[in-house]
Amino acid sequence: MNKIFIIRCQRALVVCMSVSVLLLHSVVLSAQQTDSPARTTPIGTTKVWGKAEGISIIGLVQGPSAAAAPLQVACVFEYTEGDIFQPPALPAALNGMVHLDEALKGQITELRKSGKFEGHYLETLLITPPKGAIKAPRLLLIGLGDRHEFNADMMISVGAVALREATRLGVSGFAFASDIKDAGVDAPTALVAANVTKGIINAWRTQRYLQKLHLSPVKPITQATLLAGPAFFEIAGEGIREAIASFNN
Repeated sequence: MNKIFIIRCQRALVVCMSVSVLLLHSVVLSAQQTDSPARTTPIGTTKVWGKAEGISIIGLVQGPSAAAAPLQVACVFEYTEGDIFQPPALPAALNGMVHLDEALKGQITELRKSGKFEGHYLETLLITPPKGAIKAPRLLLIGLGDRHEFNADMMISVGAVALREATRLGVSGFAFASDIKDAGVDAPTALVAANVTKGIINAWRTQRYLQKLHLSPVKPITQATLLAGPAFFEIAGEGIREAIASFNN
């Protein structure tokens, strides 16, 4: 009887330990996916996070409608009704995509809702806003696809597309807004920012290679400005610095 009791206790202990390990793994995974609280950074704050391949990667606390740049890049998911206006989207006061849509008199929502721009992954649309509507003279929309299939690794290709389109347009720099949290999709800010940075630098490295072979016009891009909300600026900066270091080491 005692032997049976001991075996049962041992089995129960193994089960408890397994459950504890699973719970601990879940907590760690959750911590990796969710941004930690950070201090709020004032709007307008700007900082050069670093430089690689001749491009300065700059951080700016600003929305895409108010950032001054030769080209503004903004990302959107495939349309669902009210996706940038209703929870879990950020409140309108903090939602850069809402401000951008309002600056263009609702045309971004109209383009998406009507299917004229569907926002499929890496789909692009170049817009020339009315003068004075936003700070940038040109706006490039890049699709992120189905919000339910999004993962941070996709942003490497998005960053590369932004750089290549900027090169094609012949601009010296551009501002980039991922707008992922604006749309209510919870993604790890540092990893998203790092992957966008990697995509930009990798694509520029390829572009410079083509220039050396005289297979592409020599039109240097000197800076890429990654926009962030007040609560996410420092977190994004951590990811950007890490990405830059991976190229410079």
